[in-house]
Amino acid sequence: MLHCRTIFLSDIHLGNKDCQATYLLNFLNQTKADTIYLLGDILDLWAMQKQVCWSPEQNAVIQTLLAKADQGTEVIYIPGNHDEEFRHWAGRQFGTIKLQLRGCHTTALGKKLLLLHGDEFDKEVNFGRFHAWLGDNLYDFLLFLNRWSNRIRRALGGRYFSLAAFIKSKVPGAQQAIARYRDAAVAKAKRSGFDGVVCGHIHHPEISLQDGIIYCNDGDWIDNCTALIEQQDGSLTLYHWTEQSHTLAAMPMAVLAEEEPAQSKVA
Repeated sequence: MLHCRTIFLSDIHLGNKDCQATYLLNFLNQTKADTIYLLGDILDLWAMQKQVCWSPEQNAVIQTLLAKADQGTEVIYIPGNHDEEFRHWAGRQFGTIKLQLRGCHTTALGKKLLLLHGDEFDKEVNFGRFHAWLGDNLYDFLLFLNRWSNRIRRALGGRYFSLAAFIKSKVPGAQQAIARYRDAAVAKAKRSGFDGVVCGHIHHPEISLQDGIIYCNDGDWIDNCTALIEQQDGSLTLYHWTEQSHTLAAMPMAVLAEEEPAQSKVA
């Protein structure tokens, strides 16, 4: 088991049929942290208004997080837009889990990080209401393709592959929106006097340095299956966790240590 300093998770989307709870549960069972930050969209209240898909694995994720909190791990929950109703309870505790609107985390290297979900940057990213609607519906279609392609791959003995992430990486408009989002997050951190920002929301895992600001997006557990970890030495590591990486011997996607060059970005 890896004992790391901090784990950052977001966009788990419990209650959604595309939630990859089995992989997340395996990750949680093989890691231990002093602090776990849940950066929004942990529960997908939007999806559950249409159809509740709650598997035993999803329930086990909740129970595992609660157990870790009971055993001394500090668990801080910063709601996102899909679970925004919990924002009304900011400043209170759900059992041993603290609810906050935003957070601040100082790494072992002394880097001060702004923590938020990231939906506040939507207005700076969107191309308009129609394009936002079109993007949401196209993403739902990509998840449909992702779900069925992986069912076929498993039936044939193959391993998980994020078709949705692959297709998004090839769409120029999607890359432009991701760049706008990154710019907005970095600008917010810089204006607020932080050394970096950790967020989620757009389902695009990444670590990079931009304008001297650390930008970390911990991704999601819908198609990318990624988590951001702060190691004991203060370095930040982005892990992809599916069948290919069910042991801690797996290579991380990217690592950002002090003075790490900008090419650490995850495409």
